[in-house]
Amino acid sequence: MIIKDKERKLIEIFFYVSKKYESDLKFLCERFSNNDEPKFSDVELMTVYLFVMHHEQQFKIKHIHRFTKEYLNSWFPDLPSYQAFNNRLNRLHNAFAKLTQIVLEEKQPTNCCLDQSLLDSMPIITCSGKRRGKVAPELTDKGYNSTKGFYYYGLKLHALGFRRIGKLPHPEEILFTSASVNDLTLYKDAWSNKRNRVFYGDKIYNNDAFFKDMKKNYNSEMLTPVKGIKGMSENMKQFNKAADDLFSTAVSRVRQPIESLFNWIIERTDIQRASKVRSTKGLLVHIYGKLSVAFIQLIF
Repeated sequence: MIIKDKERKLIEIFFYVSKKYESDLKFLCERFSNNDEPKFSDVELMTVYLFVMHHEQQFKIKHIHRFTKEYLNSWFPDLPSYQAFNNRLNRLHNAFAKLTQIVLEEKQPTNCCLDQSLLDSMPIITCSGKRRGKVAPELTDKGYNSTKGFYYYGLKLHALGFRRIGKLPHPEEILFTSASVNDLTLYKDAWSNKRNRVFYGDKIYNNDAFFKDMKKNYNSEMLTPVKGIKGMSENMKQFNKAADDLFSTAVSRVRQPIESLFNWIIERTDIQRASKVRSTKGLLVHIYGKLSVAFIQLIF
């Protein structure tokens, strides 16, 4: 049994997922077999995953299955075995990715600054850099996290978010790359053609020549903390120090909320730790399913 408030939220999640499943999600996980309508439906499976992880903070699949079996049995009497539950879940990564996109588009707050964007990345770790990663080699590789100073195997989550003054940014786009992909390279390929936009990034996005062309072609600019220039004399460094420090502090304060957004997602979903994942489909469910969990609260 669960308390009444949680019952209401379970019902809300079920009806929201059911509605989106009929309009969009079912086309991403269609079955072409005699078992195309299982007793325990995809909607029920997604509802259980979202509800238990979001409200009960159970991050492992076996714990989600166990909680459902023990406390939600009257709601989901046709719950399959853990093995079948896990296999079924691995088929739904595209549905979770689409659900995340739908929620973020439909529930975009009205206080977003649509001409200002914050961007950054964070690691999704499948194993430490001391061992060779074997999970999803077509998606993952070895990278370095400069913030915490360690090597790892896995992915990078890249987020571009609309600025909301005094609040967490609202994600406009979230992309994944292998761990070795440079943040600036991803930005150039995916987001540099957005027009009439001010971007706030950290020092890794510093590239004066590229951003001069971007300003000319798209009327957009990138603001980053000031990066030291190799070969600059000590006199010039000291001459510019006061202005550079003030500018860098101002940019860092504006972009700090995207780091808070990452911390919030990690706290809600434990998305960074993917060391228990054992397959490519499992890794895709891990990243897209947990993003759905993080942002499903926007429907309440």
